[in-house]
Amino acid sequence: QVQLVESGGGLVQPGGSLRLSCAASGSIFSINAMGWTRQAPGKQRELVALITSGGSVAYGDSVKGRFTISRDNAKNTVDLQMNSLKPEDTAVYYCNAGTPDGTSWGQGTQVTVSS
Repeated sequence: QVQLVESGGGLVQPGGSLRLSCAASGSIFSINAMGWTRQAPGKQRELVALITSGGSVAYGDSVKGRFTISRDNAKNTVDLQMNSLKPEDTAVYYCNAGTPDGTSWGQGTQVTVSS
């Protein structure tokens, strides 16, 4: 079992930046990929960013060039640096971890981009 805790969400003005962090615990050695998804009210859940155990990364089209995913294996954390934020980035952001037994979810952290 993998437990995930997100932090770093909050309110930011358009054009601003936030950094989200995800701390993993439990059966961390079984994790083969970690990433971030988001969901806004009335919208479909979408992939934000993904990083595999081999170091490959992928981003959703709407965040390419603005967001960067990174990992710190020593701390068992995955971060998401979000720059040039737009109102349409407003959503609950979830950390996810893929294991041979399935996908684990964090509780989510709210990101609101508004003036």
